[in-house]
Amino acid sequence: MARSEPGPALLPEAEEEPPAPHFAGRLTLTYRILAVNILTVALFLLSIFYLDAFRNQIVSERQRTARDEVQLVSAGLAELPQARVGPWLHALGDQTGSRFRIFAPDGRLLIDSWRYGPPTYVLRDPKLQGWDKTAARALDRGFNRLVGYPGLPDFVEAADDRAEGWPEIAEARAGGTSVSRIRLAPDATPVLSAAMPIPGGGALLSTDNDRDITRTVRLQRSRLGIALVLISLLSVLLSIFLARTIVRPLRRLAIAAHRVRLGRAREVRVPLLPARHDEIGTLARALADMTRTLQHRLDNIEAFAADVTHELKNPLASLRSAVDGLERIEDPALRRQLLDVIRQDVLRLDRLVGDIGEAARTDAELARARFIPVDLGELIEQLCRSWDQRRMKGDVRLAFARPRKNSTIVLGEPNRLSRAIDNLIDNAISFSPPGGLVEIAAARVGADVRVRIDDEGPGVPPASREAIFNRFHSVRPEADEFGRHSGLGLAIARAIVEGHDGEISVADRDDAPSGARFIIRLPAAEARS
Repeated sequence: MARSEPGPALLPEAEEEPPAPHFAGRLTLTYRILAVNILTVALFLLSIFYLDAFRNQIVSERQRTARDEVQLVSAGLAELPQARVGPWLHALGDQTGSRFRIFAPDGRLLIDSWRYGPPTYVLRDPKLQGWDKTAARALDRGFNRLVGYPGLPDFVEAADDRAEGWPEIAEARAGGTSVSRIRLAPDATPVLSAAMPIPGGGALLSTDNDRDITRTVRLQRSRLGIALVLISLLSVLLSIFLARTIVRPLRRLAIAAHRVRLGRAREVRVPLLPARHDEIGTLARALADMTRTLQHRLDNIEAFAADVTHELKNPLASLRSAVDGLERIEDPALRRQLLDVIRQDVLRLDRLVGDIGEAARTDAELARARFIPVDLGELIEQLCRSWDQRRMKGDVRLAFARPRKNSTIVLGEPNRLSRAIDNLIDNAISFSPPGGLVEIAAARVGADVRVRIDDEGPGVPPASREAIFNRFHSVRPEADEFGRHSGLGLAIARAIVEGHDGEISVADRDDAPSGARFIIRLPAAEARS
């Protein structure tokens, strides 16, 4: 009985494409790396934009204050006699830090608040300041270039102080309202000026070297710099932590993979990292599964080699004995018997070598095969015609119930599927009695295509229904032709069927007193257009 099961080395486990890992809602490595790398840069950019907006807001507020101030001063001038205007403007300048000037309609300078007391501000020479101020101005320039801040004109006091030297006065006279301008002092601090027309055609001008703006912006920048340093330090620590969470498990996986490469797969225990739900955890579990599969295949290869060695030893031992006997035996009848034994052993070896090669190629061929739609109805019909033409089935009859066209389409490799079904037909014919009938049927059942092969042989005992698919498992009557069956036919059939994501099983027939029924189940495919 040539009912055998291929070991895992021969039988490719139905290799299913693993589903793509789902990381929705999880903090994957990509997000972690992006978060760490972007955090410092994003905060740096945000701080720059914030500081620029903060500086612009302060300047705008101070310019508005300067315009309001000259409007109020202009209104107050109308209430004062001419003799008190100068002292009053100086006293007001002492309180606000501003310098006030009144120009006549022809542009002459009439009143200067600094003539009535000490200056309220001093333009500082940057050459006389320390390195800290020089560094601060360099940072100011770098910050301005970074945000695209427009360059401001320099503030220069004219030797001949006239209204024509102040563009804001002409603009204020044209608009009839207060106008403010901002310029840079030699030490890069802002100088705010505001002009307001006064009754009689004159103009009021205030100037102020408002260093508080620069001090406030620099103070805010220092605070942001300290915050960025702390954030950068935190980012470095997070990067180190992230590197440890990536590098350390990857190093462990790399060591395990190296040991597998050195041929120590049986000793390797790849870490599964069950607590990791990111790409590292997926990689660890995939490597662990791959290692177990490799261990399983290595064990099966060893078992297959041992089985092949054992199966080849028997006919070789018989051949050796027969050849040794030929030298000592002179009786022609006994010599003919020994020659017959040698012939049978040679046939058996030929059959074994062919089937062993077929079994060894099955796994590799299925791995490289390109599956196409196959109509099992047409394929089985061609197999039945081939058996009739070869006339190798004796007087056993084949009956095939041809299914409806395109109803038994599967995805597969036609030659391999043909080999699997041919092996089952060969097995059924070999167990059928003289004049017996082997019935073959194929039909679509739900999502499967089922192929049924019934014979009229003795059937398969329940205890042997799994063992018949083992390699080299053969239990046949003594009268059966010696050497014709290697015990690999059903092993190859199962390897092919399971390589197509299908199943093969055997049971007793329920429509006859005796006989075996083999059933192949394969996933159905859509019919060809």
